Amino acid sequence: MTLKNYTIKRYESNFYAVWNTLIGTAKNATFLFHRDFMEYHRERFDDYSLLVFDVKDCVAVLPANRVASTVFSHQGLSYGGLVYDEKLALENVIACFAAVLCFLNESGIIQLSYKTVPSFYHKKPSDEILYALFLAEAKLVRRDSLAVIDLTKEISFSKLRKRGIQKAIKNKLTVREESNFDVFWNEVLIPNLKERHKVSPIHSVNEMVFLKSKFPRNIRQFNVYYENKIVAGTTVFETETTAHCQYISKFEAEKDLGSLDFLNDFLIHEVFAAKQYYDFGNSNEELGKKLNGGLSSWKESFGGRTIIQDFYEVETANYYKLETAII
Repeated sequence: MTLKNYTIKRYESNFYAVWNTLIGTAKNATFLFHRDFMEYHRERFDDYSLLVFDVKDCVAVLPANRVASTVFSHQGLSYGGLVYDEKLALENVIACFAAVLCFLNESGIIQLSYKTVPSFYHKKPSDEILYALFLAEAKLVRRDSLAVIDLTKEISFSKLRKRGIQKAIKNKLTVREESNFDVFWNEVLIPNLKERHKVSPIHSVNEMVFLKSKFPRNIRQFNVYYENKIVAGTTVFETETTAHCQYISKFEAEKDLGSLDFLNDFLIHEVFAAKQYYDFGNSNEELGKKLNGGLSSWKESFGGRTIIQDFYEVETANYYKLETAII
């Protein structure tokens, strides 16, 4: 059986509206794939994003960047891969992916480095691409373990977390949602990361301010105060299904106040209770080969359980394997 033919085009600014329209309707997209989010750091990457057309209709996109003879499903995003219209059947997703690989191969790209969108971000089941990757004999090169709470089920905190919440109440901590990122960045996040890990946040304050201006409903900042002084906070990326803690940090000078226990309890049971998932992110190092056991256990103590995010490498010359897979 011959696969349906699709046309592939590289992203240019005149495709801005077309791209974002697809992102708004795709069943496995989030606001991270909107061009306004992708382009806040465009100077850091050689963009090689692709659009898949069925005659005049855009049915899929691939957020991507290029490094030498490899195209990455975008290194500036936490997740990525082929994003497609919910009406596409499995056979059509396979055909789209075959067309992408063929286009890359004919453009001198040897390899596609592919990161998946974790399943809990999907608005509807969207594992078609995993089957297409299997058909293309993609090689699994990394696996991250994400700690995720299913908010539709009963949530059970550990005794230690419950004690922390009671301690926070006794200390009269308060949580405030704020539009300003400066206080959290400069008084908590940056000092904590510098002291504990000798690193800086991926995003600068100015970048967060810009992104917040573009996505005010999706990017939210919550701070914890003790006697009117900030002691902890979290920056949440909110999608249709999930509240993801992009940054979460405390910097308590005096003592353990129970600030993060109090904060997460408030967000899980009050602010985001109507969401499906609460995502703490991964606890992995060295491309998934190492697990930070203490961090992982801390996330699990709130009720987080493991969902996997996979990363693949696929040879673009393998597009023909997809063309011959359907009978």
